[in-house]
Amino acid sequence: MLLTIPDVLTREQITAARQKLESAEWVDGRVTAGHQSAMAKNNAQIPEGHPVAVELGEQILQVLGQNPLFVSAALPMKVFPPLFNRYSGGQSFGTHVDNAIRHLKGTSHRVRSDLSATLFFCEPDEYEGGELVIEDTYGIHSAKLPAGHMVLYPSSSLHHVRPVTRGARTCSFFWIQSMVRADSSRTLLFDLDSVIQRISAETPGSPNAVKLTGIYHNLLRHWAEV
Repeated sequence: MLLTIPDVLTREQITAARQKLESAEWVDGRVTAGHQSAMAKNNAQIPEGHPVAVELGEQILQVLGQNPLFVSAALPMKVFPPLFNRYSGGQSFGTHVDNAIRHLKGTSHRVRSDLSATLFFCEPDEYEGGELVIEDTYGIHSAKLPAGHMVLYPSSSLHHVRPVTRGARTCSFFWIQSMVRADSSRTLLFDLDSVIQRISAETPGSPNAVKLTGIYHNLLRHWAEV
């Protein structure tokens, strides 16, 4: 499942975050790449554990924890602390698949990457190129979203970032370990939850919504790992 989640951060939050990102230290983005990804990766990144990354990452996780669309789609169990990257001057990231397991440096914290997320901090007209291109069983999808919007997609997908030929593209990226490992199962649960919410809104107290909610929780009970 590939999903756009709008307005994760407000315009005011984006403006404040960008001011902090401008003043932060940026290093070669290959510091967090695996062996094969490092050969394809060309960007800048704020180091893991940098105070700005920690502060903004905590803000992102806080708002996502209260975002019904994200929670319904991801069914998150663990989230790797958000990282921040920047592309400019022709920089790009060639086709790759994200590492299956992410390890937080200096800790025993490990996250299985079921889902990948990219949260945009720049408006599309601020830079040329920079599209996130994701390949799945339904074809090739391109994401270049307004500031504050986020795209969520399976970490098993081949994906790349096209060269940024004008301006700069700044994003946060991170990974989610879901309570439900299989993307197909998560998609079924998300579709079912969406139908339940729609029926409940149209017909409060609907017996059909109650029955479907029971089915939802029985499926979640069958598939979830907690």
